[in-house]
Amino acid sequence: MVLLNLLNGIKNTIMSNSKEYNLAIKKSKLAVIGLGYVGLPLAIEFGKKRSVIGFDINKKRVDELKNGLDSGFEVSNREFKQSLNLIYTNNIDDIKNCEIFIVTIPTPIDDKNKPDLTLLHKCCDMIGSFIKTGDLVIFESTVYPGATEEVCVPIIEKKSGLTFNKDFFCGYSPERINPGDKGHRISTIMKVTSGSTPEISIKVDELYKEIITAGTHKAPSIKVAEAAKVIENTQRDVNIALVNEFSVIFNKLNINTKSVLDAAGTKWNFLPFKPGLVGGHCIGVDPYYLAYKSLEVGHNPVMITAGRKINDGMALYVGDQVKKFMIKKDINLLHANILIMGLTFKENCPDIRNTKIVDLINTISKFSSNIDVYDPWADKNDVKNEYGIDLIDHLIEDKYDTIVLAVAHDEFKKLSLKRIKSLGKKKHIIYDLKNLFNIEEVDLRL
Repeated sequence: MVLLNLLNGIKNTIMSNSKEYNLAIKKSKLAVIGLGYVGLPLAIEFGKKRSVIGFDINKKRVDELKNGLDSGFEVSNREFKQSLNLIYTNNIDDIKNCEIFIVTIPTPIDDKNKPDLTLLHKCCDMIGSFIKTGDLVIFESTVYPGATEEVCVPIIEKKSGLTFNKDFFCGYSPERINPGDKGHRISTIMKVTSGSTPEISIKVDELYKEIITAGTHKAPSIKVAEAAKVIENTQRDVNIALVNEFSVIFNKLNINTKSVLDAAGTKWNFLPFKPGLVGGHCIGVDPYYLAYKSLEVGHNPVMITAGRKINDGMALYVGDQVKKFMIKKDINLLHANILIMGLTFKENCPDIRNTKIVDLINTISKFSSNIDVYDPWADKNDVKNEYGIDLIDHLIEDKYDTIVLAVAHDEFKKLSLKRIKSLGKKKHIIYDLKNLFNIEEVDLRL
């Protein structure tokens, strides 16, 4: 009887603590730091359930969002209207009284393919300037395993004078946003969560359960959650690299790659990856984060770096194919007019970060040809500022010696082959990089 009473007492204590704990979650003031492709959809979803402050240092971006506009086209007008409890600011003072901070800062690579955590450092320094006892910082930015506790936490501790896991706590929940994907939204993608202590792990998980209808997966540690994120995209990168290498081999054997993949795809366990240029903010970046940490602990990540080398070299390979075929067709490279259709890193998305189409343009520009780039999705000013490229406004008929279909925007899919061919001179070639048409209808494709 004594043992039974003791067990019931423990049970009641756990239930009582759980109740108080859940109430604390719902009462906590929440700020989302960084309102880009990751932060904005997250803030919008939380804004449907609770009061949220969305913070970004870019005043232009904040003013745009205050007017219900998203230049990234990730959030619709309807979603803006549904998020009644969300306010936007670029004033640090507005978020100082919050108790939970979700960080969605970009984590790119530098010109040597090393992790560039500059923005994350600055964000942690900012948080450290106002963080209070009992506050929680959750990171969603992609990093290498260990970065949250080895890099971010010390910055916050030094700036604030507070002690980690005593005065403040951390969580990590990797973002899984897929820009341009209207089918997989933040609430319908399972969320991996983690915390710096068992209690905080529960708190982070419960927080995300407010908005994630697909469910959550509570990882046993922050490092596990960090590692899970980088291998998701590293796995895709390696698989695409393998198919890209297939494409190079089959081209030399005069075999159509798509036909081979279609045939092999009839087996139930064949993975349906396609060849192409691999850019963007995730697949073309995350493997470098894991490779960096791997080398730091003394392991040479041969497969990861080999995959990156193949994928980073595909723009050069495609450019070389274009050059050789133009020569074969007696097209003068020096005075040729070349049209690149598409610049963003993927279809139906304005995101130009780390787009490998720029590498292709740089490769082709070495021919001394005249290059026009057309993309109805990309922002002209952003492209000019980022890459120094002037996008053309309209497609011009009877002008081009070579036409490269580089991005599979819906606008391009709707164009007939006759219309596309009308852009070329009487003698021209079409490189269908995205397999929009049958191989018999174009001159080249991967």
